[in-house]
Amino acid sequence: MPPPPPRAPRWRPAVGMATVFTALLVGGVWVQELADQFAFGGALDEYGIMPREPATLDHILTAPFLHVGFGHLIANTVPLAVLAFMSALRGAARFLAASLVIVVLGGFLVWLFGRGNSLHLGASALVFGYLAYLIGVGWWERTPAAIAVAGLALFLYGGALWGVLPTNPVVSWEAHLFGFLAGLTAAALLHRRRPTRPGPPHPSPRDRF
Repeated sequence: MPPPPPRAPRWRPAVGMATVFTALLVGGVWVQELADQFAFGGALDEYGIMPREPATLDHILTAPFLHVGFGHLIANTVPLAVLAFMSALRGAARFLAASLVIVVLGGFLVWLFGRGNSLHLGASALVFGYLAYLIGVGWWERTPAAIAVAGLALFLYGGALWGVLPTNPVVSWEAHLFGFLAGLTAAALLHRRRPTRPGPPHPSPRDRF
């Protein structure tokens, strides 16, 4: 009998899935910005978040995917692709759940606490959210792989953490800060180990019969 074909390494499906999700995310924001610039004349930016404006509360679902021109988008593309890919390696369900927490919780906090008379949009909320998510996974799981990935994320983009401070009036540091906090929350919700319930006590030797 011929030997069975060699099995594909276990990491290949995860890499393929992460590649697909990253391509869809990055490709989606680029398609949106192309349509915004050439079909809508930049009008889609109105779907960003204006803090405490009731009409823009639902914009928390659209703001992270909008950009103020191609310069803004280009600045976010590489870190978004890298950190989204690293996050998606944790699995499709967890990646989608983490992304939802970052978008909804982070966006709601921007809407609630952001500066008045300001417009907040851009994928940097996702960038900071995924960075925090990877750091949080390393903290909660504390496996060699998770810690290594968290260390790599910090090495690549740890310098961006200064962006959570209000140093530039035209940059949404609120989206950075609250995206980061939402990413930590997602890691705690999805990767924190729950205490196991104690099982029934084992019978002592004298109880056995």
